[in-house]
Amino acid sequence: MVEKARTIGAGGQGVALTEGACSYVVSLIAADLGVNHAFPEFDRDPLPFFGDAPISLLELAGVPFLPLLERLVSLVPDADLYFACLAKLHKSRLKYERVLQTQALPNMEQIQPRSLLEFGKLSPAAMGAYLLWRKWIFDVDNRAAQETGYLFEPIIASAIGGVSASAKRSPIRRQNNPNKGRQVDCIKGDRAYEFKLRVTIAASGQGRWAEELSFPQDCRKSGYMPMLIVLDSTPNPKLAELREAFEEQGGESFIGSHAWEHLNDLAGPTMGKFLKRYVHMPMRQVIENVMEPLPPLTIRMAANNIAVNIGDESFVICRSEDCSGSEANHLPDDVDEETPGP
Repeated sequence: MVEKARTIGAGGQGVALTEGACSYVVSLIAADLGVNHAFPEFDRDPLPFFGDAPISLLELAGVPFLPLLERLVSLVPDADLYFACLAKLHKSRLKYERVLQTQALPNMEQIQPRSLLEFGKLSPAAMGAYLLWRKWIFDVDNRAAQETGYLFEPIIASAIGGVSASAKRSPIRRQNNPNKGRQVDCIKGDRAYEFKLRVTIAASGQGRWAEELSFPQDCRKSGYMPMLIVLDSTPNPKLAELREAFEEQGGESFIGSHAWEHLNDLAGPTMGKFLKRYVHMPMRQVIENVMEPLPPLTIRMAANNIAVNIGDESFVICRSEDCSGSEANHLPDDVDEETPGP
């Protein structure tokens, strides 16, 4: 578990947690679980995990990490799982900070045909700048979606005491090809969980939708109860169809607030705190505080940074001289080993 936190992740933008970063994570957990009185090394409250300080500065220098973790686990048995999940989240945020620093501007030749749809609205120079900004923001957002997907399922699975399973290690076999397994977001006992942030009304191709609908049948025939967790409760026909497919195979479905309640029940008191503080609460606050109409957005590029202004708030992305970090990241084969099981 400790080596996973300290190991550089896949791809050129992967990061490893330093000794100081690991000690910082332990200090957060001690405060979260109310046992910081047992750690005289922490002479002040840790910087907030979700704050305006640069993520790379969230460290506690000069305090050996392993003795802290050993003491923490002796006080709270589930603290090792808490550390694994929070360390993975911290690594993902550090990696994404590096993505922002190094994501290259797109090649104009790649996107120039798109100008035909809007040519004439702006001067050629302004149109080129508009297309470059738009594509760069799309690329950054695409990376955010990718990294969130790699992060979300393993930490939720670990928090509830289950494990993710890649296709080659999955106990769920495909009924149309029993020699092949199916990737599963979480296996917990005799239950196979499918986690979804949302189910959209748009069909993503008949083949892929058929895959979604066949998952609960494959689970039942492999001896597992199919369980559906969808965090977005927005109703639509696709969600209703998927829910019915799970329940037809003897499974259960939990949508919206019921999904969070189910996850918290499975997680227990310690990991329930992790889910609430570091996953559920940030997402809920963003949803509850969206401004309408949207405030003005201004993005300015300087030699070594990009300044983003939204309404009367702002932040700065420090840019690296090497902006070649737009590699395509693939899901690692050992993603199901990123965080420990029960």
